[in-house]
Amino acid sequence: MTAKLTAPARVLVVAANHETVGELQDYLSTAGVIVGATSVLPIARALPPRLSAVVMFPDDYDEKAVTENLGALRTARPRLLVLLVTSAPQRLGPAAGPSGAATIPLILPKPAFGWSILDAIRAHTTEVK
Repeated sequence: MTAKLTAPARVLVVAANHETVGELQDYLSTAGVIVGATSVLPIARALPPRLSAVVMFPDDYDEKAVTENLGALRTARPRLLVLLVTSAPQRLGPAAGPSGAATIPLILPKPAFGWSILDAIRAHTTEVK
């Protein structure tokens, strides 16, 4: 069996730290991922239609804003992969747990390396043939 990407992954990086955004954009772009970025919440209403994943660094934001945004995001796009890179997953509470959404957010411990983020995106967007 070989794994083959069906199309280039499209990812939105959400982080307040511009250095984090720049480094992750560079890494993912080099791997063939189409990357956009924002530092502004909320994002659920402004998501591109063919988005594969959102990589969010929730520690950069107010807890209430993050939980409300996660709820709206999971309601608007229940099949979208949401990767949360955080050093405090407990503060996300039920917003990161099971819901009516088809996927549960994937929580990666901070610091997460670019390759672990890329592997998670590829696992979600790859079709095994």
